[in-house]
Amino acid sequence: MSCSHLSTAWSSSALASTSTRRRASTGSSLVVRCSLRDLRNRIDSVRNTQKITEAMKLVAAAKVRRAQEAVVSSRPFSEALVEVLYNMNQEIQSEDIDLPLTRQRAVKRVAIVVLTGERGLCGAFNNNVLKKAEARMEDLRQLGVEYKVISVGKKGNAYFQRRDYIPTERFLELAGIPTVKDSQAICDLIYSLFVAEEVDKVELVYSKFVNLVRSDPIIQTLLPMSPKGEICDVNGICVDATEDELFKLTTKEGKLTVEREKIKIEMQPFSPVVQFEQDPVQILDALLPLYLNSQILRALQESLASELAARMSAMSSATDNAIDLRKNLSMVYNRRRQAKITGEILEIVAGADALSG
Repeated sequence: MSCSHLSTAWSSSALASTSTRRRASTGSSLVVRCSLRDLRNRIDSVRNTQKITEAMKLVAAAKVRRAQEAVVSSRPFSEALVEVLYNMNQEIQSEDIDLPLTRQRAVKRVAIVVLTGERGLCGAFNNNVLKKAEARMEDLRQLGVEYKVISVGKKGNAYFQRRDYIPTERFLELAGIPTVKDSQAICDLIYSLFVAEEVDKVELVYSKFVNLVRSDPIIQTLLPMSPKGEICDVNGICVDATEDELFKLTTKEGKLTVEREKIKIEMQPFSPVVQFEQDPVQILDALLPLYLNSQILRALQESLASELAARMSAMSSATDNAIDLRKNLSMVYNRRRQAKITGEILEIVAGADALSG
């Protein structure tokens, strides 16, 4: 193997999996046929790679904190909206209401919203979401249900653009931390598709943030909604609209960790003397799209947090791989250098003996 081939192999090892890193750490199968100068250059190159991956890990950690702050800043609005929805539902619970977003129809066409990342170098994050979406498409094909995809994120867009056999409705991209404008664009699109009866159901595939080393790709049903504004998964299990979770990025024993706290919103009923200028059904009809928008925004924030956590983990593994590889290369370099020095000493001693003899 030439020096150039070895350089390519070593660069790939710096971003290899943890299992590969552990095998490389033994150093038993590391064979080097380069000169000492080339070997020293490779050690410097791996050291530079280590600095880059460490910097990328810290950048991802800072962005996770910003994503957390975005979740916290949107909490007061979400809590107030949930409270109003809850009380409105209590006011009209005895009425037979028919709202566009809660209308149940026979499912013949489904819109699948797939949330992926804008960048790579985040392990299997994007691949796991796309696999989940592909599995759901296969289930729908077997059921004889038509579907169309709404892709959100550059990685998902590139994936579906290369697969003409997957019907795609729209390609959307995000810039930085998700905003209400981003979620509103998705909300307007699926709202128009559902109300116009172009689709009978809208499902959301995204990665739910669990902790810094784990995120779970899940499927949620966005439309039709329940009158309470609950968002349900694909199996019909609904999320309690009065509960929310907050994740906080902290440090514990010098390492980054995440704490999750479930918050129960205490509902205060409307005063019995309150009178509505409009029919409560009309108010609820106006609030449900607003709540749908907030749920999409939360899913975007969860997806971004999952992506950043996956990038932190990937860059941490890459840094550990670079450290192990540099250690092994340094060991080989020192042995080769010692052997060269020993050989030169033996040559000098042999020459001295020949002259003295």
